[in-house]
Amino acid sequence: FIEKHSPVLEPWEREIVRIVRKMAQYFYPQRQTKLMNEGFASFTHYYIMYRMWEKGLITEGSMLEFLGSHAGVLTQFPYDHKHYSGYNPYALGFDMFTDIRRICEKPDAEDKEMFPHIAGENWKEVILDAVANYRDESFVMQFLSPKIVSKWQLFKVDDKQGSDKHNVNAIQNRSHFNDIRSGLSNQYSMSQYHPDIEVVNANIHGSRTLELKHTPVNGEKLDDKTKDAVLTYMEFLWGYSVEFEKDKISLNDFYGDVAGC
Repeated sequence: FIEKHSPVLEPWEREIVRIVRKMAQYFYPQRQTKLMNEGFASFTHYYIMYRMWEKGLITEGSMLEFLGSHAGVLTQFPYDHKHYSGYNPYALGFDMFTDIRRICEKPDAEDKEMFPHIAGENWKEVILDAVANYRDESFVMQFLSPKIVSKWQLFKVDDKQGSDKHNVNAIQNRSHFNDIRSGLSNQYSMSQYHPDIEVVNANIHGSRTLELKHTPVNGEKLDDKTKDAVLTYMEFLWGYSVEFEKDKISLNDFYGDVAGC
């Protein structure tokens, strides 16, 4: 909207905004497939190297060197480690793709019950179909198995802002499996962590104030560390005051409690 309608941008500045927008759109799908992309890469690298070693095409030294690098990539730090930053997409993705192959090649009774569409099927075809037709949140919903939930010791807690107490409301058992799976899937949905902010009014012929509306997701608030900086840049590009519809808070006073995520 700023690219098309800003009252102050010169043509060359408008072109820069257009370039930034097009580049962001190009990379948008990548942010939707990080788990799958990193997991598939790790799985494929391991498969290729293992097959080459089986066929005697590489030495044991080369295989051990690869395994050292591979293990480093798949490291999952515990939650209390200083380098912890959530689930390692390489590790979780690798385990999920490896598990898909297991379900296809050696399904047990539970696999046949929960994954009848892939149990006993050609694992390469199943995996290629997955990487071609799913993104992270749908991949988790379709292919996360109880065995992975158990291996990763996944559980679900309620996360109420402003509270120092949390309840564990889903653990590693069959009755809670769907809750854990849907909760993990939601973590990979961009709608859960990208603020839904849209332009609802622009007083082009008057004050030229740009009016925004935010639709909260799960009651989350805007990040205090970045909200003011983002709006400062927006005002610079727009050239006039930027306000939120809810409270008509001007940018200069934008330090209140604005709902967002």
